Amino acid sequence: MPQPIVELERVEKVYHGAHSGVAALRDVSWSIDPGDFVALMGPSGCGKSTLLHVIGAMDRVTSGIVRVDGRNLSQLDDTELTLLRRRQVGFVFQFFNLLPTMTVAENIALPLLMDGEPRSQALACARKLADRVGLTARLRHYPAELSGGEMQRAAVARAVVHRPRLVLADEPTGSLDSENGRQVLTLITELNRELDVTILLATHDHDVAKATNQQVTMRDGRLQLPSPNAS
Repeated sequence: MPQPIVELERVEKVYHGAHSGVAALRDVSWSIDPGDFVALMGPSGCGKSTLLHVIGAMDRVTSGIVRVDGRNLSQLDDTELTLLRRRQVGFVFQFFNLLPTMTVAENIALPLLMDGEPRSQALACARKLADRVGLTARLRHYPAELSGGEMQRAAVARAVVHRPRLVLADEPTGSLDSENGRQVLTLITELNRELDVTILLATHDHDVAKATNQQVTMRDGRLQLPSPNAS
């Protein structure tokens, strides 16, 4: 059996306010295998984004263990966490998070540029991937000149340009119309197969979830996992 790409053991995340704490994650234990395409479902406020943040090393847990590609994130310092995010994880956000002063090519190449890749090589990789996602004609454009669907396709390309082991997508179709949403979802599905990258996609849309090969629901910070004996 392959080693899981993500392992969670009794993970808790509590946000402390002025008078009390809010438990965003409660006793979460789970694993995701390499190459899986998983939908994390549930209503707003159930803990989906928080779970993505702790798996993606953007936030630390209050207690429990998070392992990504075999590494215990609580044992890594800030520099090591930064390198893990930069090299092993890709992120796709609902509102694209493209840098407005950079061209499409530069936005796609950003993970490689940040990791010290020579600019010419990074942009060559970006051009190749832009062609794959249908943005060849937009390489010199800036985000403000793109449609919503084009911006999200650029964001998806940026998330995989450095060939990460894991992609975390937080409501990637949530701000798109139905047609652009279908196109972006199709692209993500194809890249899961073509690159053998593990994808964890948070969504409240059942139609989006149907495109994945596993669906897990969150309620009030807890995962509702299928029974291991379910057929």
